[in-house]
Amino acid sequence: MAADLPAPGVSFLLTQLGAHATAKFAARVGELGLTPPQVGMLRMISAQPGLSQQALAGNLGMLPSKVVTFVDELEGRGLVTRTRSTRDRRVHELTLTEAGTELLDEVHAVAAEHEADFCQALDQDERARLKSLLERLANSHDLTPGVHPGYRTIR
Repeated sequence: MAADLPAPGVSFLLTQLGAHATAKFAARVGELGLTPPQVGMLRMISAQPGLSQQALAGNLGMLPSKVVTFVDELEGRGLVTRTRSTRDRRVHELTLTEAGTELLDEVHAVAAEHEADFCQALDQDERARLKSLLERLANSHDLTPGVHPGYRTIR
């Protein structure tokens, strides 16, 4: 019966592969005690030390109140510090702790392994071409580079 189904289109294949990649990545970082949204937050805080909670929320497209919940958890685990800004005491600036940096290094290793496993059917040239095409598609849809659109749906 499956032979009678029409061939899937590009968007279906991207969704199918995206869901598969997401589940596999979530399982891998889950072994480190993290969720994919936490990984994304750690990455962004690492890339922009001193980032405010408000700016983090804006960059991710998340509700600020939800970011506070995530930051509370990361801070409670000793991965992030939240300090009052010297310029504006209403603002909390975020930085990774040494433990947060070390864990993010582990995440990078896991992510590289995940990428290699996921793309194993492609040679280096095919992989580079696919990446280039996907970046072009993402840009054409005005997606923020490096930010998963799923953050907008976290409530």
